Amino acid sequence: MSDVTIANVVLPCLNELDALPWVLSRVPEGYRAIVVDNGSTDGSAELAASLGAVVVREERRGFGAAAHAGLLAATAEFVAFCDCDGSLDPAQLPELLAPVMDGSADLVLGSRQPQRGSWPLHARLANLVLAWRLRRLTGERVTDLGPMRAARRAGLLSLELEDRRSGYPLEMFLKASRQGWRIRETPVPYAPRTGKSKVTGTVRGTLTAVRDMSAQLKAAAAALPAGPVRKAARSE
Repeated sequence: MSDVTIANVVLPCLNELDALPWVLSRVPEGYRAIVVDNGSTDGSAELAASLGAVVVREERRGFGAAAHAGLLAATAEFVAFCDCDGSLDPAQLPELLAPVMDGSADLVLGSRQPQRGSWPLHARLANLVLAWRLRRLTGERVTDLGPMRAARRAGLLSLELEDRRSGYPLEMFLKASRQGWRIRETPVPYAPRTGKSKVTGTVRGTLTAVRDMSAQLKAAAAALPAGPVRKAARSE
């Protein structure tokens, strides 16, 4: 195994005991896993540590709180994010990171390609609507706002992200777009998760996500000078 750390992989974790062995076994060589335990009660943190991951504890509940704690704990030049529930394969991360490393992109998003049973219909439709709104608002050619993504650590810190709940991925995208980052997508397989979803699998999680993302979209629209700022116009 290589001693050189190419990138840190931030894995927000809340009771993912069953998924962790597979997820961590799929982290590529040279990628250092940072499992951010967000209040697990099933021994996830202890298992992750025994499997060689760096474990960070974030007591404040929320995806954004866990993701940002992992970002702050990262030490590598490049940082990737991935879910810890087995729905996304960390082995795909080198493909996402390659455009960032070669300088052709600043932020690469994994566009989820759902496998059978992986995505409830209501969640898939909501994501389509969100992507459509983002294209109109920013001019970015985005089809999905999935959690798998890669960028430079310094750049991510410069965005000064504030959301600590479900709006964190959206805030990252919106602020990166507003600052003129080159944003790309790469298709990634999306499998059924291990265990129950904390967001789309619960009414409370779904309502929280909608509320958080609506707040981010409202703030982004208010920041525009006069109507949507198209990508093409910004590049002229």
